[in-house]
Formats: sequence, structure tokens, C-alpha cells
Amino acid sequence: MSNDIRYSAFELIKRAIRPGLGWPKTWAKAEPKSSYDVVVIGGGAHGLATAYYLARNHNIRDVLVLERGWLGGGNTGRNTTIIRSDYFLEASANLKEMALKLWQGLSREINYNVMVSQRGYVDLAHSDGELEAFILRANAMRLRGSDVSMLNRDELRLRVPQLNLDASARFPIAGALVQERGGTVRHDAVAWGYARAASALGVDIVEQCAVTGFGMRCGAVETVITDRKKIGAGHVVVSVAGWSSEVARMAGIELPVESIAVQAFVSEPVKPALDVVVNFNAGLAYVSQTDKGEILLGGSTEGYNSYAARGSFVRIEHTVARAIAMFPFMAKLRMMRQWGGTADISMDGNAIMGPSPVKNLTLNAGWGYSGFKATPAVGWTIADTVATGRTHPLIAPFSIDRFASGALIDDAGVGPAPYLH
Repeated sequence: MSNDIRYSAFELIKRAIRPGLGWPKTWAKAEPKSSYDVVVIGGGAHGLATAYYLARNHNIRDVLVLERGWLGGGNTGRNTTIIRSDYFLEASANLKEMALKLWQGLSREINYNVMVSQRGYVDLAHSDGELEAFILRANAMRLRGSDVSMLNRDELRLRVPQLNLDASARFPIAGALVQERGGTVRHDAVAWGYARAASALGVDIVEQCAVTGFGMRCGAVETVITDRKKIGAGHVVVSVAGWSSEVARMAGIELPVESIAVQAFVSEPVKPALDVVVNFNAGLAYVSQTDKGEILLGGSTEGYNSYAARGSFVRIEHTVARAIAMFPFMAKLRMMRQWGGTADISMDGNAIMGPSPVKNLTLNAGWGYSGFKATPAVGWTIADTVATGRTHPLIAPFSIDRFASGALIDDAGVGPAPYLH
């Protein structure tokens, strides 16, 4: 299947007004074979990126991606699309920085517009103490060569003029950390683009196919059992976001994670009003404006464990209250729709990546609400780990063994700890 399909403007118009002409499939529909060198469980951005880099970087093309629903229908399609690398601890920062660099060239790399918009990411501090912590993080970022700036209130007023900087506000804003290379990426385009590129390299992608178990022998996984057939696997990658603990348990692995709903919502579309992503740390609310004009809002996790892909009115109320505290003009907007995703959150709030206690099974789990921004780097490093048999240095700190050794990566999302409740 060609990976370079182009149409003239006339051809695009013709196909739009004459649906019978049809559009070519973005990726090939496949039926699973009896065995594969690598089986990737999970057809979200991480799983598809892993499959693509296995084929592209390592010429491992006998790869199957299994998705129980539809591609990108899980957390990939249920997030707030933010990308950034403004982390304090080296492990988190290095991985997110690699991802940010890959994001910058991804559309050209896979010949698919994933709508990278590096509009800037503004992280608000609400006290002198919090501002000091932000300065510490900024200095760590500068030492690693990452872009960052600290803005006082006057400078912040020029950068984001819509902000309420009233000193008498309930949560006054003391300043901000800004990463101008941060921004947003179109989430469904990421899934479609990686699927198209992987399929063009020979990767099989199978939707509506649920994994129901594993065939084990001598402590190693040999087969993946699905609701269609049993499939032999030289290696298995589990990359299923909020359902990681359930799938891992089928292989006898108990993951130190809990699954919690995270929701987001959008307003009615309005004229361009906000050209940057802003994060409000007093209780957590993050705001951006989509290309369609909707004001997109997200907040902290729900206060209870659940696999339900929905949220509560309480969380909507809390998030909207903080958004309006930042931007009073939002008080007049009408809510259009909301959605939820299931986040699997580890005990230190960071991902679990790399070899598992079961031979031939690699884990990619525990991302909480921070997984989307890391997508290209996760795919690259997991693919390298599987192909070479050596854990990639960037993901070595995220080993599941750290919970036994105590080498935790305790910076989570670099904000309030929403996984504590």
C-alpha cells in the first residue's frame, strides 16, 4: 500500500461531492495469522508507535497490533492533547524531551499531518513558595539545555493578557514557568498517522479483537489467546492504558497501579481567544483552545477507582470554577460535551516500562494522565528494547523493579499529586 497518497484540489473536491468514488483505506484491514515475531496488545498511540518503530528502525515487520475496540478509541482519543517536557527529575525530563523533539518532525516523518501546534505551555504559580519550586525546575531544565523562561506578573500579563491577575483573587498568581515549545497535537491524527505508516511497512492491524489470555511455558509467554483465535508470539508488548492491570493479570503479573477516571470537556466554539496552553495549579485545571474554537478543559482525577469512561459533576464544577478564576470571560460559555478516560496510575505517579517478570513480555503501563505527550519516545524506546533485548537507557529508570528497590521517580505530573486522594 502506498505511503504517499496525494490529491490535487480538484480531485479532493470531486471525491467530497461524489462519495461513490470512495477513499483509499488509511491502513490495510488484516486477519491475524497463526503466529508473529511480535504481538503488540493495544491499538492506541503507544502501541501503534511501537509497531511503527519496530518496522522502521529495526526492520521487524512480522508484527501484529491487536485492538479490542477501534484504533485510538481508548485514552488516545480521550485526552487533552498537551505536549511538553518541563519536568524536574532527569528520568522524566529526558524521555519527554526526546518525545518533544520527535513530535516536531513527526508529520514529515510519517507523511501525515498530526497538527503539531507548539503554541507554548504556561504553568502558573500561586505563591512565592511555589514560584521558588518552579525556579528550581527551570534551572534544572536549563542545565539540560531545554527551553524555559520564568515570567513575573507584569511579563505574564503581556504573554497571556486574558488572565485574571488580580492580587485579591482567591488563588492569586505569583508568576509562571513557560515552555514555548510545548503545545498540542491532534490525538486522533496521531493514531491514524502511525497506523497508516506501520501498515505501509507490513504491520498487521486487527481491530475488534479482544485478548482473553496467554499461553505460558516455563515462565515465558508463547501464545496470545483472543476471542478469534490463538496466536503464537515470539514477543508480546502490553500497551493498553487503563486496562494494564487486567491484561497483565492474565499473565500472572500484579501491577502496582490503580485505575481512575479522568475527564475533560469542551465549550461551544468561539472566536480565537487563547493562543497558549495554561495550567492552573491550585486544584488543577488546564485550558487551551482547539482549532475548531472550542475551549478545552481538563482537571484532576476522580476521587475513586473505576473503569467507567466517564466523570462526575463534582469534577466538572471544580475544574470550571478554576478555569473561570483564570479567565473570567469563560463564565458565559456553554458546555458542549464531556468525556472520560481510564488512567492507570502507579504508586509514584510515573510509568512502568520495560521487561516484565514473565519472559518475552514487555510492559508499557502506569502512565496516568501523562502518556500522550510521551508517545513518540515511548514507541521508539520500547521498540528498541524489544528488538535488541537490552532495556533502552531512557526507560531503564521506569522498570517495575523500582517499587521493590525504592528507586521511585517521584515527580509525577510536576504539579499537585492528583493520584493521592
